[in-house]
Amino acid sequence: MPGPFADTTTDTTTDTTTGRTTDATDDRAGRPAVVLVQNSPHSGPGRLPGWLAEAGIDARVVQGAELAARVPGLDGVLDADASGDAPPVAGLVLLGGGLLPDEDERAPWLPHERRLTDAALVAGVPVLGICLGGQLLAHVTGGEVTARSGETEKGLCPVRLLPGAADDPLLGGLRDVAGGDELRMVESHVDSITGLPPAAVHLATSDACTVQAFRVGEAAWGLQFHPEADPDRIARWDAEELAALGYDRDELHAAGMARAAENERQARALAEAFAAVVHAHHVGGRR
Repeated sequence: MPGPFADTTTDTTTDTTTGRTTDATDDRAGRPAVVLVQNSPHSGPGRLPGWLAEAGIDARVVQGAELAARVPGLDGVLDADASGDAPPVAGLVLLGGGLLPDEDERAPWLPHERRLTDAALVAGVPVLGICLGGQLLAHVTGGEVTARSGETEKGLCPVRLLPGAADDPLLGGLRDVAGGDELRMVESHVDSITGLPPAAVHLATSDACTVQAFRVGEAAWGLQFHPEADPDRIARWDAEELAALGYDRDELHAAGMARAAENERQARALAEAFAAVVHAHHVGGRR
């Protein structure tokens, strides 16, 4: 998970008052609402709100400290729009943060986030957990997360798709986009998932970190990597803290930028695939 130096946020069109993406040409009537839970000011939604909005999703960023008040359950986002209507939560994105999934004293909203995740699993509401969010999903479903596991990764790193990803709704199309099994994704973590949940399908791995992606059920995914993060953000990471871990920030940034276009294609395709899952659930399930 990203530490306090791992600022994976980017400038987005998110309204800081309502937590919604803004687009003057965007008509949200009937659009499914996806809640993006921001667990740290340094691990924001990055590119995801814009990509989801382009794919017909009303992306609503909610700060962790406000989660219980704004999203008490899956029945609606309380301050969703000016009319006072609260659309049901059609999808959950759990973002990163320099925490473990059960560090409740540091982040008192985590119990509610875990309950929301559990409720989404029961209801079949699509879930995408990123870094800390993926670890939280693993924790909720019986997996194991280890602090400072030795599987540290920083920068734009290789991620290898496994055979189980071939027909996966989220990752299945990425082989065509990548031209093979290897993706390039931003990573920033020292903790990792060291034991898959019992019912999980292992979807991606790497030489440095065994569990890069998994799925539980039909529509809940945990990722160790950061599809929301633009490699250019590496230039804003704390150089001294990176050096203490054996990394040179300038080298990481240069290597990331050399393959930034490749990363953007792959990460956008992943976001679009998640949007497609949300739309299918929104039409075929609860609204």
